[in-house]
Amino acid sequence: MSDPVLRAPDFDKPFLLTTEASKRDVGAVLMQEGLDQEFHPVVFLSKKLSERESHWSIREKECYTIVYALEKLLPYFWGRRFHLQTNHAALQWLHTAKGNNKKLIRWSLALQDFDFEIQHILGASNKVADALSHESFPESTG
Repeated sequence: MSDPVLRAPDFDKPFLLTTEASKRDVGAVLMQEGLDQEFHPVVFLSKKLSERESHWSIREKECYTIVYALEKLLPYFWGRRFHLQTNHAALQWLHTAKGNNKKLIRWSLALQDFDFEIQHILGASNKVADALSHESFPESTG
């Protein structure tokens, strides 16, 4: 894999969003497949969590990362089907969330406006989003 250089989006092709959360940071990468059949970044996102947010459960952090990325990147996703990759398998329940965690239920309801398929990937395969979520970068958008 070559260095991740940003590419201009092609709104005729599907998007792939990868997300990752760590103890104090969250990161996401919006990508598209190029002519070389490799995925190339379109936008990088990262954010340092507040003190309160850093105490959330990993499920809450991972879900928040998805909500944060979709809010920031809304024009890329609205009215389009896309794939979402996360290394937290427990988030695959998002489309059918039940329980008593009001925060997760509220986020699950917000995500129902989007048409996406969650794919679980191993953390080692999520290198770019993983790097953005591990305290290496200041908050950035694109």
